[in-house]
Amino acid sequence: MKRWLVLSDNTILEGKQLGANNDVIAELVFSTAMTGYQESITDQSFNNQIITFTYPLIGNYGVNLEDNESLTPKCNGVVVKEFAKQGSNFRNNLSLDEFLKLKNITGICDIDTRMLTKKIRQHGVMEAAIVCNKKDLQIYIQKIKDYNIPSNSVEQVSTKNKYYIYGGKWNILLIDYGLKISITKELLKRNCNIIVAPYNISSKEILEMNVDGVLLSNGPGDPEVLTEQIQVIKEIMGKVPIFGICLGHQLLALANDFKTKKMKFGHRGINHPVKDLINNKSCITSQNHGYVVDENTVDLKKAIITHRSLNDNDIEGLKYQSLNAFSVQFHPDSCPGTSDSFYLFDNFIKIVKKGTQD
Repeated sequence: MKRWLVLSDNTILEGKQLGANNDVIAELVFSTAMTGYQESITDQSFNNQIITFTYPLIGNYGVNLEDNESLTPKCNGVVVKEFAKQGSNFRNNLSLDEFLKLKNITGICDIDTRMLTKKIRQHGVMEAAIVCNKKDLQIYIQKIKDYNIPSNSVEQVSTKNKYYIYGGKWNILLIDYGLKISITKELLKRNCNIIVAPYNISSKEILEMNVDGVLLSNGPGDPEVLTEQIQVIKEIMGKVPIFGICLGHQLLALANDFKTKKMKFGHRGINHPVKDLINNKSCITSQNHGYVVDENTVDLKKAIITHRSLNDNDIEGLKYQSLNAFSVQFHPDSCPGTSDSFYLFDNFIKIVKKGTQD
């Protein structure tokens, strides 16, 4: 069956059916990851987005039961050049097509993703629709013009209730703005008991828990719309060790009165080089973000820049020495990705230990 990808510049691309049979509109972005499509599709940071995979063959090792980063992924759609109908791997349980149907995610294949990626790089991210019926094309050409990304992207993916994961010694509050399961796995490896809390937890609740540390998770959307969450972080800063990841990094910066800005096409993939300025070493990182801390607004009396992108020199990490807090723009849990950044979780636990000794 045929499908169509409609872009906000009126480009219409014809492809074939993949995944669920639903029409969708969302922001069109691209990921340069060559592997890890399952983790990417289930990453809640892709809420209200359609992912274009630049690697030409997707689905070749199927989908397994262990590598999901969320149970109910909210990515709106998937665009691929070619998908493998049969996955070849000893852990393979489902084909990519079967998985997308199971999770009610619409896809389209047989698209020239190289051309599409070059278009996004030139013009920036744009709104797009995947349309399942040709007679509806004109309807969606108009709908795209009227589409705005929902401002409640984080609310859509955050847990509704607190829950507890037993892990050992240190009590860590993990605020869920759209967290990846692999973050909890890294904390568990380091003897942490984890309290996962909704995005709208209050500062009063946090401080009454008397936890050893707070981790601000990754998540989707524009960080500046989360004014209440920024205020909560302001009220707990300096009272408990804080580690921010991705959206959490941006929120911590906003809580310190820095600004963020939208990027032209963002950083999405598992092959982004970053320089650790403190340790004078480079690492390959996993990234998924469309906003970045605006360096022109950073007060170097409040924070030092710890990491920079080696692709575009953007800020990738900040440390707030007087507040016992630090953050990185990339995903140190690295699922998918390399193990280069695991040391940041070790750094967080060192701060937690020091805080409990004080």
